[in-house]
Amino acid sequence: MEHSHLTSPGTSTCGVVEDLHGQRIADPYRWLEDVDSEGTRAWVAEQRAFAAEQLAQLPHRGFFDDVMARVTARPRWSAPWCSKGLYFQQRHDGMAHQAVLHVADSADELLAGGRVLVDPNTWSEGGSSSLAFVSVNPQATMVAVGRSDAGADWTRISLVTPDGQPVDDVEAVTKFSTAVWLPDGNSYAYLDFPGAGRAEGTETRALPGCRIKVHRVGDDPSQNVLVADFELDPQVLPWMQLSDDERWLVTHLATGTERANRLWLFPVHEQGGESVVDAEPVELIDTARDRWEYIATADGELYFQTDDDAPHGRVVAVDQRDWNLREVVSEGASPIVGAWLAGQTLLVHSLEDASSVLHRWDLGDGGARDLGQVQLPPGVLASVNTRSTSDEVFLQLSTLTDPSHAWRLAASTGKLDELPAPTGDWTAPGFRVERRRATSADGTSVPYFLVVPDGLDLSEPRATILYGYGGFNTPVQLDHRAPWPGWLAAGGLLAIANLRGGGEFGRSWYEAGIREHKQNVFDDAIAVAEDLVARELTTPEQLAVHGKSNGGLLVGAVMTQRPDLFAVALPHVGVLDALRFHKFTVGRAWASDYGNPDDAADFGRILAWSPLHNITPGTSYPATLVLTSDHDDRVVPAHSYKFAAALQAAQGGAAPVVARIEEATGHGLASKPPSVLAAECADLLAFAAHHTGLFPSTGSGDVGEGPGDGKDVRVEE
Repeated sequence: MEHSHLTSPGTSTCGVVEDLHGQRIADPYRWLEDVDSEGTRAWVAEQRAFAAEQLAQLPHRGFFDDVMARVTARPRWSAPWCSKGLYFQQRHDGMAHQAVLHVADSADELLAGGRVLVDPNTWSEGGSSSLAFVSVNPQATMVAVGRSDAGADWTRISLVTPDGQPVDDVEAVTKFSTAVWLPDGNSYAYLDFPGAGRAEGTETRALPGCRIKVHRVGDDPSQNVLVADFELDPQVLPWMQLSDDERWLVTHLATGTERANRLWLFPVHEQGGESVVDAEPVELIDTARDRWEYIATADGELYFQTDDDAPHGRVVAVDQRDWNLREVVSEGASPIVGAWLAGQTLLVHSLEDASSVLHRWDLGDGGARDLGQVQLPPGVLASVNTRSTSDEVFLQLSTLTDPSHAWRLAASTGKLDELPAPTGDWTAPGFRVERRRATSADGTSVPYFLVVPDGLDLSEPRATILYGYGGFNTPVQLDHRAPWPGWLAAGGLLAIANLRGGGEFGRSWYEAGIREHKQNVFDDAIAVAEDLVARELTTPEQLAVHGKSNGGLLVGAVMTQRPDLFAVALPHVGVLDALRFHKFTVGRAWASDYGNPDDAADFGRILAWSPLHNITPGTSYPATLVLTSDHDDRVVPAHSYKFAAALQAAQGGAAPVVARIEEATGHGLASKPPSVLAAECADLLAFAAHHTGLFPSTGSGDVGEGPGDGKDVRVEE
């Protein structure tokens, strides 16, 4: 692809140079970390104007505008769920800014329509406020509602009745927490972050340590009761659940994002008609060597999913009388990624070659009898909504081109019933899926999915997007991501890689892609790119690489290590300054995967792959669209600001470097209004298509006329 020479906005530099572990490290764009300064705001405005001008001129922008507007305008419903006898479902009509929460007193009433409980579209004019969670008290008389503004991780907790009437109470503010109701139904536990500064998405300073506190409805926040204090250990991020028998506040204590955690049980008892949480827990697991996740309580036993002595996971039960442990479901050949109790049936979700499998186990006789697999429809199991007291289960599945389809499962029999789904006027493009493997630098076999639009001739190389993540034990599957239907409709190939560091193949696969092994992730992605080229499926001139968050880091690393291998780089809200990620908001938590830049040994390894620090002036880099959001308080936008400025200054070739900065949105996609998401995806796809030579008119058919139903078909390699 030929490029006309563009003049990117220039960025002034400062003289910051630090001595870090004996090395002089320049940071000429440090000033962009101050997101509130007039200089940074002016820089953002200039970059936004430049991006708008460049992206508007892309030749196929109109095609992608149309297709993505239609994709995001499709009505979609979540799977229902039941809590304390109330049934809930989120419904998005495709036109409103946010999904609306409906509630009913029975499943049939809900499916017949139900009533509106929460409409986030009334919370802000621009539709940037979204529903983060709902939590029902045990008596089903109050519902805690979590509100996120502009996509921030900060959440404000308010209360309503099941009829939607507000409850007089003072809002609590939290992060990475829900409201965990206690048995009295008049108090809840939550995470409090004292001294956190502005509870909004533009706050960038490191998140302080948290406290577990109990709030009683109607009390002033100064009266909230302290349960546990982790202010001196800010890397600890607790996750709390009330046990099914209401005896324990089950608390998972992880250091940052490590997959190992401690497990403390805070006793809950009644005193004067009020629930009290004892500050002295039963430290059931007090050394974080393995992962422990609470499932449910039944017949006096606490059920847990763990990888203790089982790298692929197992299910165990702990007797509350003597704390003895017994194995319920032993480790298998495929990693367990979730487990739930529905009545007397245990549901276990595992991954077989990165594809969802749901097993049923009967616990009725005290043991565990294998009832076999649930015959799931095609797609990825996105959610499993159960109650330990009921056989009724609601499942949500997702495919590459369909974000949500809901089913009702009778856990004991395995019978599946499809639930009503809204219809739209857009037909998803058809496609087929092939399973392929590349060989990484150290000889490891790296699998990837090749997604081919129906009717596409592979006798010649095609424009291709390579997508990857490779981190935090997160599995990458064939689930829905907003850009995929648009790219497939245009006739582009899609390669989805299963890289080390992910959760597709168990603990060893994850550990082979973290800390001192992080380079393996980048080698894996490069190997997949080289395999695509070697098989003549694409060429370096037709290959784009895309990833989000940790996947944005992946893009930054591979494009700086192998700029010759890609025509386009699309890092989205990426961790791009890996020497300073721990200085901002929750960044220090990621040392579990990246290492700690303050440690001399880790520093040297991180410096070798940190995208910002491996940009070489005069190098011909791919056409690059750096995407970020100004209210991202997880991966702060300074990562993208500094990387874009440095890359624009260093670019030795003619390919453009454009920074697309979205306003009043955060890290995730789920809370973005459809119009905002459609425009973002249209820009990304039009940029990729133009610089990889994809002409949508020669693709797999006009949008809305494709023959496919979006279901994937597995074929052999």
